[in-house]
Amino acid sequence: MPLNIPILLTWLRVALIPLVVGVFYLPDIWLSPFAKGVASTAVFIVAAITDWFDGFLARRWNETSAFGAFLDPVADKLMVAGALLVLVEFYNVNAVLAFIIIGREIAISALREWMAQLGASKSVAVSSIGKIKTTAQMIAIPMLLYREALFGIDTRFWGTRLLEIAAVLTVWSMFYYLKKAWPLIKEKAGRIV
Repeated sequence: MPLNIPILLTWLRVALIPLVVGVFYLPDIWLSPFAKGVASTAVFIVAAITDWFDGFLARRWNETSAFGAFLDPVADKLMVAGALLVLVEFYNVNAVLAFIIIGREIAISALREWMAQLGASKSVAVSSIGKIKTTAQMIAIPMLLYREALFGIDTRFWGTRLLEIAAVLTVWSMFYYLKKAWPLIKEKAGRIV
């Protein structure tokens, strides 16, 4: 396993996930509900920044690796899933939206792994739709974790709208990836039958 700054930043993101989740389980006498929202938001934002920064540094310093390419999306999915589960449990965020987003991540991860085994991973490479979906999620989640008005912005309302947009883009991007992979899926399924 290569060890460099981009991979260390990815490991840091993985390590921050329990903090985003765990802060909500602290007794209210240790941390008020408002402080929990602020703390989880701050940790999530730091984790999201490391997501951008590790990829930037890996490309800039030419330190990309197969392990980094594997670990980075796993860290992203764990971070989003952990935050969504907290939002569903503590803030009554729509569980259907969380299920759509998490379910798609699992399905597309499995599709990418299968396509990689077939040597066709480029056919399910990250698309612009996926990047827009990720951006919507990465803005929506901290807004929903914070849950208080910020500079006159209703973070609950806008966070919910962005999460809804992310869910729609999640489904759209899933069909996009499946459409790109369909010829190979059809070919391989025909050989099995």
